[in-house]
Amino acid sequence: MFDLDVVQLSRLQFGLTAMYHFLFVPLTLGLSLLLAIMESVYVMTGRVIWKQMTKFWGILFGINFAMGVATGITLEFQFGTNWAYYSHYVGDIFGSLLAIEGMMAFFLEATFIGLFFFGWDKLSKVGHLVATWMVAIGSNFSALWILIANGWMQNPVGSAFNPDTMRMELTSFYEIFFNPVAQSKVIHTVSACYITGAVFVLSVSAYYLLKKRHIEFAKRSMTVAASFGLAAALSVVVLGDESGYTASQNQKMKLAAIEAMWEREPAPAGFSVFGFPDISQHKTHYEVKVPWVLGIIATRSLDQEIPGIMELVKDAEVRIQSGLIAYQALKDLRLDKNNPQARQLFNEHSKDLGYALLLKRFHEPIIGASMDQIKQAATSTVPNVSPLFWSFRIMVGIGLFLIAFFAVAFYLSAKRRLDAHPLFLKMAVVILPLPWIAIELGWFVAEHGRQPWAIEGILPTFCAASALDVGPVWFTLTGFVIFYTTLAVVDVFLMKKYIKLGPDKALLK
Repeated sequence: MFDLDVVQLSRLQFGLTAMYHFLFVPLTLGLSLLLAIMESVYVMTGRVIWKQMTKFWGILFGINFAMGVATGITLEFQFGTNWAYYSHYVGDIFGSLLAIEGMMAFFLEATFIGLFFFGWDKLSKVGHLVATWMVAIGSNFSALWILIANGWMQNPVGSAFNPDTMRMELTSFYEIFFNPVAQSKVIHTVSACYITGAVFVLSVSAYYLLKKRHIEFAKRSMTVAASFGLAAALSVVVLGDESGYTASQNQKMKLAAIEAMWEREPAPAGFSVFGFPDISQHKTHYEVKVPWVLGIIATRSLDQEIPGIMELVKDAEVRIQSGLIAYQALKDLRLDKNNPQARQLFNEHSKDLGYALLLKRFHEPIIGASMDQIKQAATSTVPNVSPLFWSFRIMVGIGLFLIAFFAVAFYLSAKRRLDAHPLFLKMAVVILPLPWIAIELGWFVAEHGRQPWAIEGILPTFCAASALDVGPVWFTLTGFVIFYTTLAVVDVFLMKKYIKLGPDKALLK
């Protein structure tokens, strides 16, 4: 581990800080909408218990919101410190999306969150409800723009490389916003966050019912969480299916790696439920498949084959050779920007320029690379198969389990028997960590599955990093891990403190 270079350390730092940050974001998003729903019921019915529910869950929301802000700010700074060339190369596009997120979303929720906490006695019922909904909308807008930015990294539509400025430039904001990868990612990820909020409320409420405390408060909270969570869980599955389809169109290597699919899969492709991928033999041992499922999800058909890893590596070799033509044409244009032949060659092969840049790891200058080095570069487009394979299956398994669990919770709430089954309540408490595990694994699949690309097919990750010494990156990485771990411990401590106090005592604090 101590032999890591600057690129690997920068990736590790960004990955760890992102994972830490995403411990807090899902609960913030999930609770924000639940608070708005609970207060809406209070305004419509006038029943004080719904106000009490909004206030209590709001305290836990506030703790988590503060932690999310503290961990999120450093993520954006890293684009300038650790990923300076990335910022230079795609800053016109990526930076604009982050700016919109800050202006439209973060300021909105930051403004109204103060009114939510301190405006109970200063605003009318409807006025305070509006503030609560604005916090929820702001939180969701923030997720929207961040995920659109991430979706563009996975499928860089609405943009083009300008050989005169040597940067990626925006060509269509409409295409970026309605990027199919981004749209499916937004709903899939946000729904997963809603599940996290629902499980949290369900688990804490089940704890109260087991302790015979705050019975009416807990029952009503569980009823809201059960219906909200079931709807969110079903949405995750539907949009997970859509994510599989968009991956088959735009990220074929990621899909093949997730499935440990080494060779072309005949139609209709089966889904691997179990197996042990072996990258050295290009084989998956003890593989168990469900027929047709992958073909239906990934191709929306029963007659379309899906390319495997080895075939996609061959395709990458062809694209690298095409990219070399674009690279040479770009060098010629740098000498004479009015060279018509060079510009024509570049325009014909520019879509493969990023593939040529993969050679920088194996041969400098890249012009003159041998066929063996081209094959090495093509092989580097294969992400680490085994972690992707198992992470995806654990995530899916948790998702299916949560659908079943929420279905039971919804049934019991409809029958008004939530407190009649102690085993169900104990299980509700035990499953509390599951949504976080699934979400972290989902982010790992999305981001690690994109490697070796910072921008899919455009910019290799190792090209995006800043020119730093190893020492400063180790220092900041260590500092972030210590600081974020401390914040996580503080978050858990404060959450436990207020949960144990319960709504009656917590609201007196």
